[in-house]
Amino acid sequence: MTLEQLRIFLAVAEREHVTRAAESLNLTQSAVSAAISALEARHGVKLFDRIGRRIFLTDAGRGFIGEARAVLGRAALAARMLEDTAELARGHLRIAASQTVANDWLPARLARYRKSYPGIELHVRIGNSVSAATAVSRLEADLAVIEDHAGDETLEETLLTKDAMQLVVAADSDGAALADPLAADWVLRETGSGTRAVFDAWLAGRGVDADALRNPLILPSNEAVRAAVEAGAGASILSEMVVGRSIDAGLIRALPAELPHRHFRLLRHRERPFTRAEAAFAALASDG
Repeated sequence: MTLEQLRIFLAVAEREHVTRAAESLNLTQSAVSAAISALEARHGVKLFDRIGRRIFLTDAGRGFIGEARAVLGRAALAARMLEDTAELARGHLRIAASQTVANDWLPARLARYRKSYPGIELHVRIGNSVSAATAVSRLEADLAVIEDHAGDETLEETLLTKDAMQLVVAADSDGAALADPLAADWVLRETGSGTRAVFDAWLAGRGVDADALRNPLILPSNEAVRAAVEAGAGASILSEMVVGRSIDAGLIRALPAELPHRHFRLLRHRERPFTRAEAAFAALASDG
């Protein structure tokens, strides 16, 4: 069993499609198929069922995913520990970030980090807060920056900065969303995002069940939510970082809702060594 076979297995398992996995790995379809066949033959087990042109994970394949991820994670850690002796002259840093962080807070920090440590290769993955935290717990990312508590005892959290939230509506909209949430149209992020968690908490504080809302529009990104609000699709609660320019431009307006600040948090795995590259980013991120 080789690390390359494990990488190929995970790519196929995550997509359940050989061609798409080959494209993601920049390999030929035949090379991917051969690697999977060799892995199955070597250990006498079927990892995938092939039905027509489609493939499906077997029970053995599903059970193997976690082990494959763990092995690759440990291998990457070993490589980074060797690179760590290079005094930040070279190495890799994998950062997972939630959308508000990645789009509105992180880019300036990445630019500063890259300028200070040009030999460190930066790899950023973007999702919601839950997926970013999960990436660190699975050793698929070295660090994460999210907008909420991770709720995972394997992760260490460091408070970075505050983030103000705004209840916003289209410029020509009334204040019905604030007066009666159940009578308003809403545009929301998906469950699992830090932005959605703030909205749900605000709603619960007003004694309103989110399931009772009138068919909210659920969108997968802050930018899509903001654009929908600007177009008059409904109200939303978004970070001031996301809506500030639209408010200044008169495209949307903020309602005087009492909303708590949320906090951006840096996450790292408690059981992993803290490399120089990670420590340098943590110091930079904590410095405003």
